Amino acid sequence: MPTPLDRALHSKNLFMGFAGMVTAAAAWAIWGNDMFPAEADPSGDPESWTAEEMKRWLRLRGLLPNEAATREELLERIKANLRIPPKSTT
Repeated sequence: MPTPLDRALHSKNLFMGFAGMVTAAAAWAIWGNDMFPAEADPSGDPESWTAEEMKRWLRLRGLLPNEAATREELLERIKANLRIPPKSTT
């Protein structure tokens, strides 16, 4: 008489779930960064950036911006940290 573990190991659903996860992982490894590229780092004069670009610049460097910060506060924080390179995601 098969045990619940035996039935689980011979289950087609378990095999299909595992095969799906392997396929998804392979697809991400092949196309992940090309299909879903990271947002570009803002460049140029920070004075001309939008508030969203300023927040993105700060987030990329691990300097989590306060959502309630004014544009002037964001600009001041950017100028104080201009030499910090973006964190690598790899």
